[in-house]
Amino acid sequence: MLDTLVDVTRAEGEQYSSFSVSGKRFGYYWPRTRTVGLKQTISEQLALVAERPQVFEVQFTSGGFGWVVVHLDGIEADELAELVFEAWRLSAPESLVAEVPDLAQR
Repeated sequence: MLDTLVDVTRAEGEQYSSFSVSGKRFGYYWPRTRTVGLKQTISEQLALVAERPQVFEVQFTSGGFGWVVVHLDGIEADELAELVFEAWRLSAPESLVAEVPDLAQR
């Protein structure tokens, strides 16, 4: 799913991978726990956690954004793709966002 997004940089840490667009981080992947951390709006973070606490948990808030932990065993690929797109969109410059059609239009 990341290959459909523009200007994504992957960095490998000892225990995780991180993903950025134009130098702004939008996601993490922890293979050991099969979880990802994704940037979202605070309202979306809270809604996801309230709706399905067995799949989503609050990670932290920063700069007006709410990061959410997603347990990969509890989520369908299409929903995960939407959340990754939104995390990328919240971090990418408008010029890059304009290059990628919204998932709803795909």
